[in-house]
Amino acid sequence: MIKDYSVYEMSVREKAIFCFFGYVAIAAAVHLFYNSIFLSLLSGLSVVKLVPYGEKKLADRRMNVLNGQFKDMLYALSSSVASGRQMGEALIEAEEELSAMYGKDELIMKELRHMRISMIQNKESDKTLLKDFAARSKNEDINDFVNVYVICRSMGGDLERIITHTTEILTDKMAIDREIRALTAQKKVEGRIISLMPFLMLLMMNLFSYSYVEPLYTTAAGRILMTAALAATVWGIYLMEKISDVQI
Repeated sequence: MIKDYSVYEMSVREKAIFCFFGYVAIAAAVHLFYNSIFLSLLSGLSVVKLVPYGEKKLADRRMNVLNGQFKDMLYALSSSVASGRQMGEALIEAEEELSAMYGKDELIMKELRHMRISMIQNKESDKTLLKDFAARSKNEDINDFVNVYVICRSMGGDLERIITHTTEILTDKMAIDREIRALTAQKKVEGRIISLMPFLMLLMMNLFSYSYVEPLYTTAAGRILMTAALAATVWGIYLMEKISDVQI
């Protein structure tokens, strides 16, 4: 089981692929600004510093996938509880229902399978398993749902009504989240295209008007100017990523 969904550790294969393409991209970018094979090959080694950034992006993507799958799990639980099932039985039925939608290796299917086995073989309570799932997920929606369920079990409330109402609230919130992400997705694409423009302009000038940019590579003033331009470009890319990385 995944101990912490907010932490992602790349496999050796994933690190190799990430470092290869990252090395090529960094080396090519530096070569455009300095026209130096040695410097570009050396600077490409800095890709190892970007591995934590890549792992964070992959962890965020995994958490978004889990959040979407959790919504389908809520629908399944809500219908089962509405038909008179207890939560433990509803979790088992949710696994059966979602198996037609997801493969056995999907995140939510692994979690439901773990809960089913733990309840049947280890006699663990559904409340304990859901609290463990919520703690590992680091997801606000999952935590809210589990907290409401635990309080309901403790206070003896109307489980069917509370779970149905909570499901409606959380699914509405998720729908708004998806709409916001869809609206910001286009801006993210536009920002990344703009980020590539300095590199594309340098490439075109190197290919078709090298004499025009040659002083930037062969004079001290040109190298200083290119260093400043590269630093400004990298800083701009960083700011654009921070601005477009909307936390919902």
